[in-house]
This record gives sequence, structure tokens and C-alpha cells, in this order.
Amino acid sequence: MTLMDSQVDISNGSQQLVLKQLEDSALIVSNRKDLYFKKGDDPLSYADTLNYFYFIMSGKIKIYQVDLYSAKEQTLYMLSYGDMFDVVSLLDKQPNAYLSEVLEDTHIIQVPLRDVETMIAEDARFRHYFYHYLAQQLKSMEELAVSLSFYDVYQRVLHLFSRFTEVVDGKAQLKVIDSLNHEDLASMIGTVRKVLNRSLQRLKKDGIIDISRKKIHIKNFQKLLEQLSI
Repeated sequence: MTLMDSQVDISNGSQQLVLKQLEDSALIVSNRKDLYFKKGDDPLSYADTLNYFYFIMSGKIKIYQVDLYSAKEQTLYMLSYGDMFDVVSLLDKQPNAYLSEVLEDTHIIQVPLRDVETMIAEDARFRHYFYHYLAQQLKSMEELAVSLSFYDVYQRVLHLFSRFTEVVDGKAQLKVIDSLNHEDLASMIGTVRKVLNRSLQRLKKDGIIDISRKKIHIKNFQKLLEQLSI
């Protein structure tokens, strides 16, 4: 099976897309380079997004910005297995101005932009995959803008957990962000850890989540959705 034979799996609107058998794509194998980063590394200090495209094969990377005056941090993307970077640079040929941090040891495949552009132009299935991913990224930015503009912190947490929750066989499981520290969770919704903690304790008291071994578990997803509609 090649990359173009892979299935796109989007769970509850999350950004995590599944790339199956990337290693078997003849076009990518010929020019690929495998990169490995440790927790705490800044992969963008090494990346060249004007010449290369990146597929996240394992691990977790935070893409964020920091306001120079307030030092407030805002997470833009949380990249994990199946995500791609940088879609914007590939389309507009301009360098990005993001900051990044590896949150878990990460494996990335670096591919020349020309190879990815060839795949987009010549392979209809990969083209569909790519634009579907782009649409999800745009939707994520729209949701972030709306959330920061209109919702209080409690509602932002509900929306965040809803977006990253996958329901399989009737069981809800929080993906990608379930083991993030509270500082990183707070930066995803534009607040600080102390304020976030109050919302997490409220969710726990209401029986919506449980927190054990530094991981967040969804106990009652239906109640979470009901709270979103209030």
C-alpha cells in the first residue's frame, strides 16, 4: 500500500490525520530524510519550510506565538501523528514566523517541496487528502478565533475537549491533548494555568472529566455536549 492508498481518519474534528504506509511511497522514499527530536527541542530552528515539507510520524509538537510585551503565549497548532507542516509556506512561498517546541520525542519525515507539489498536481487521492487537511486547519483557526472572541474560559475548555474527543464503540477518549500539562492546555485557549484549573475542577465536580496520573479522561461526553449547548 502506498501513501495514496491510505485512508483519511478525522476523529471528531481533530487535526490528527492518519498517514498509512508513508514509507512505501516511491516518490517520497527517494528524497526523504528522517529527523528525530527530543522533548524540549525547537524543530523549526532546523526546519526549512521554503524548501521542504514535513510529515509528523510520531510524537507531539506545539506551534505557538508569544506576545513580546505581555509574554502571553498562544498555541496555534498541536501537531501529532499524521499532521503536516508547513501547509501555509507551501502555498504562499513565504517563511513562517512561528515558534515551536517538542512536547514528546518526535519523528518527522522531511520531503522536498517539489515532491509534495508533484503529488498534489498529479495524484487525485493525495490531492483530496491534502486539501481536506487544509480545510481542517482553516476550520481550527476559525474555531479558535470564535472561541477567544465569544466564550468564557469554561466554554473554551468544553469546546477544546469536544474537538479532541474520539468516540469508538460508544466510549469517549480524549486524544492528543490528554496528557498535556496545564500550562500548554491554557495556552491553547488563551488563558493562564490558574484560571484553567478552576474550569478543570468544575468539570471534574460535574462528573464530565476525571484526572489521574496527570492524564485527563472523559467520563461523560454526553454531558459535555449538553454543557456546550447551554
